[in-house]
Amino acid sequence: MKEMITERIREDEILKRIRELAEEINRDYEGMKLHLACVLKGGVYFACELSKHLTVPVTIDFMSLSSYGDGMTSQGVITLNQDLTQNIAGKHVLLVEDIIDSGRTLFYVENMLKKREPASLEVCALLDKKCKREADVSIKYVGFEIEDYFAVGFGLDYAQKYRNLTYIGELQFKED
Repeated sequence: MKEMITERIREDEILKRIRELAEEINRDYEGMKLHLACVLKGGVYFACELSKHLTVPVTIDFMSLSSYGDGMTSQGVITLNQDLTQNIAGKHVLLVEDIIDSGRTLFYVENMLKKREPASLEVCALLDKKCKREADVSIKYVGFEIEDYFAVGFGLDYAQKYRNLTYIGELQFKED
């Protein structure tokens, strides 16, 4: 099987939308400090680009979860590989994700973080695949709503490959 990638969202579209999201976030958090909680590994590209355009004071921390392994579908078991290193109690927290599909991982993370008593907790995702939603989650800031395809690029991967693509592509497999 040969892996084929079709460009779905161009780099210039992604960067433009990230600037727009940053403007919304800057308005909503004006006069406040914002703590970005980035979900690794996929969210790091998005979080870094987003943070460049934030004008409110920002701190950033990282957490790592897994539910996919090296496959194209979630295994249904969410594993916390690395927790945040900073206390979020009393902070305005923006959870930054690369993609939300079933919502199970986000549901898990939101519940875990709410117990730590942040002043506020919102979600910002580059991609939202609503058509796959299984858990009741709320995403305040969405870059793009996408159809049901396996997205790679701009941080999203397949078996740790393709994160470095500057665009969002659709991964498909073709017979050799």
